Parts: sequence; C-alpha cells; structure tokens
Amino acid sequence: MKKKNLSITLFITVVFMICSLMGFALAEEPGTPFTEWNEEAASLKTLISYVETVTDINSDDYIPEEDRIATFDMDGTLCAELNPTYLEYYLLARRILTDETYQPDEEMLEFGRMLRDHALDRSFPDGMDMLHATHAAKAYAGMTLQEFADFVTRQIARDADGFEGMTYAGSFYLPMVEVVDYLQANGFKCYICSGSDRFICRTFIEGMLDIPYENIIGMDVQLKATNQGDADGLNYVFGANDTLERTDRLLIKNLKTNKVLQIAQHIGRQPVLSFGNSSGDVAMHNYAIYNNVYKSAAFMLVADDEVRDYGNAGKAADLRTKWEESGFNVISMANDWKTIYGDDVKKTGEFHWMEDLAEDRVAAADEETVETEEAPAEDIQYVMYLGTNAKGNNKPVFTQAEAKEQLKAILLKHFGGYTIQEADGGWVDGDTAYQEYTLVIYLSDTTEEKVHAAADELIQVFDQSSVLIQKNPTRTEFYSGRD
Repeated sequence: MKKKNLSITLFITVVFMICSLMGFALAEEPGTPFTEWNEEAASLKTLISYVETVTDINSDDYIPEEDRIATFDMDGTLCAELNPTYLEYYLLARRILTDETYQPDEEMLEFGRMLRDHALDRSFPDGMDMLHATHAAKAYAGMTLQEFADFVTRQIARDADGFEGMTYAGSFYLPMVEVVDYLQANGFKCYICSGSDRFICRTFIEGMLDIPYENIIGMDVQLKATNQGDADGLNYVFGANDTLERTDRLLIKNLKTNKVLQIAQHIGRQPVLSFGNSSGDVAMHNYAIYNNVYKSAAFMLVADDEVRDYGNAGKAADLRTKWEESGFNVISMANDWKTIYGDDVKKTGEFHWMEDLAEDRVAAADEETVETEEAPAEDIQYVMYLGTNAKGNNKPVFTQAEAKEQLKAILLKHFGGYTIQEADGGWVDGDTAYQEYTLVIYLSDTTEEKVHAAADELIQVFDQSSVLIQKNPTRTEFYSGRD
C-alpha cells in the first residue's frame, strides 16, 4: 500500500513539474523582438546591451525616459535609397515629366530630363543636393498639403524599380522597423531626421512606422495660406476658407550640420542614439556621442548586400573602416540581417526607369504650334567655339578625350541638350603659326543668359581669354514623321 501511494505521489509530482515548466515557458518567454536579424550580429548585441543598460534604474548609466531620444535618417537607413536613385528624385522626375496637372517651363523640363538621364549611372553634377531642393520647391509650389500628400501616395504605390514583389511604399528595411519598435517599447522617443522633404517623409512612413508626424524633421519649404497672396503672415489672418499650400521658397536642406541645428530647434534635447548611413549623417552622430551627459551610441548602416539589394561590398568595406574609426557601430545589411524587405521580394537587376519617365511634352507643344501657326517659330541657335590651348603658353590644357569629357560635364549642368563637333583651329601670331584642337558647340532652345553662364565656366576650366559665340536666327522643327 505504501509503494502504491509513493508511485502515485511521484507520478503526480512529475506531471505537476512538467506542467509548471510548460506553463512557465508559455507565460514568461517573451519571444525575441528581432526575428529579421541574425542572432550573432555584433551590432544587434551592442544595441541590446546598450538599451538594457540605460533602461536599468539601478545602473549608473540609467537614462530617464524623457531623455531617451533616438534619431534616424530615412533614405538608406530605414528604407531603400538608390534603386536607381533617391525616392525624392524619383518623385520630382515624375512630377516634371509625367504629371499632367503640372506644366513645367523649359528650364524645369531640362532639369527633369537631366534627373532621368543620369540617375542610372549617378553622374549628377556637383551640388545636386541644392539643385534638387530648389527645383523641388518650385515644382510643388501651389499644391495644398493634401494635394501633395495625394501625389506622393499615388507615386509610391507603384512597383519599385529593380525589384519584384515590392512597391515603393513597402521598400522599408524590416530589420530597422524592428529597431524602431524595440526602442519605442523601451521608452525611447524615435525621430526621423531626413534630407528628404518633411511632408514626403510623413506620407511615406504611413502604415510602416508608428512615428507621429510631430517627430519627423526634414527639408522644408515655406508654407502659406491659400488666400494669403503676397501678404506677410503678420498682416494676414488665416480664415475659414483657407487651407495651407506650399511655396517655392526653400527654407533648409536638412543635411550634415543642418540636421544638428534642426534637431536642437525641433526636439530641444540631445539625442542619445543616432542611426544613419552616409556622410550626411556624421554631424548628427557626432552631436549624439560628443559631450553627452548620458551614455550614447551611433550606428552606421553599410549597403554591402549585392545579392538581395544593390549594394557595393567593396565601397562598404572602406566605409566600415571609416565609420569604426569615427567611433560608430556598423550594421551590415549582408551579414547582420536575415532578410531586407521580406522573403517574397526579389532583386531583378532590371530597371524600367527610362521608359517609365519617357515624356511627350515637346511633341505636344509642337502639335499646338502646328495648329495655331502656319510656320515653325523663329528661334536663336547659339554656336560656341571653344579652344583648348591655355592662354598663357598655347599648350593643350587637357588631352582631346579629357577635353570632350570636361566639356560634356559643364554643358550638362547648363543645358538639356547640345551637339559637339571637333575641329582644327589655327592662327598666326607674328612669325609663328599655331594649331589648336577646337570644340564647336551647337545649342538651341536656350537663352543668352544660360549661354553666358556656361561660357564663364568654360573660360575658367579651359584657361581661355574668351569663347566665340555666334547667334544665328533660325527656324526649328521637331519632326516625328507622318502619321
């Protein structure tokens, strides 16, 4: 009898222990918040260790919740950046070249075509950040905030170029979405501090990141009331029939130290965590890690995944060294993440950028001219003759191949199209005959002011005393054949 009772007791005890253990496991094991990360990723371990330390009230490095501020760059840090170019460049190109509600002037059309034609090889001219910002301000001027949000929403609903199974709206890095969620769950306020337009960011993150509008900092343009006209805001009272619209006045391009200034003005607290991916984020990182009363850290993401995304492993290796020497933690897309956009998203290696942005605005203008005028309108053709010998010693400044490439780069900054002819120039000075490799440039559909601006740069780069400019009245026609 005692043996039987003992056996029952042991059985009940074992069952109870098993149930207790199972219940404990089900009730207490929270599950990792990082399902898209490789568990051994050093950057992830560093982040988790940091958060656990600064949220432990018994730790010397404890940070009160009101000071747990984390700032994130957007493009290339939270979402795809160069596929084949920045999202804000893509949006502007579509606005200029394909939006039927917008009628760009010729200068804007030239810029839109330059955006389109040079995105794939990223051969943009110097100063492209500000060129884009000023053109974007002008292109979207007059749109109400709702109209602008609707425009962005329509564009990002399109399939992401170079991928299968993903729209632009869904092109977020899932591992970084987990980082934002994890930090917010641990009492951090997360802010986006982007070089992109503030209102693009607000619309873009809808449904992907639970970051409130007031926590988004970006490039800004001046706003005004719809009925305000040219009146100053101090002299106009916003009324019932007003809404807000964009103007063409750029206030700030939010890159580099401008990010620091905007963070200080907008947040009023020094961040303790900073996440970015490029040199435009270095100042923001330094602001977080230098002279901070709290333990702080900065993370740089490197685009080194050439299989699932359009990364560059060689460039990323150099950047890793640079960022680590700067005191930043490095996140590797290739090595630290199980997935980037989700397992159903595939890189195709095929871009439809050029055909998607093909436009027929010139043809439409020609048709209108044919209907209203008997003959094509008279225009001015500008012809520039550029010598390539230096004015001081009459020796070539560049090789002939270099001279052509230098010339093309300058012309692309000023004109939407051009024709170049190679020629032999010559002249006699005293008893000496000189020969000079000469480039002849033909320009149409432009202005004298633009031609002079280009000539000023050519004179400096090619060390010339002058550039010969001919102005020839002409009649032009863009002929596309008979229907």
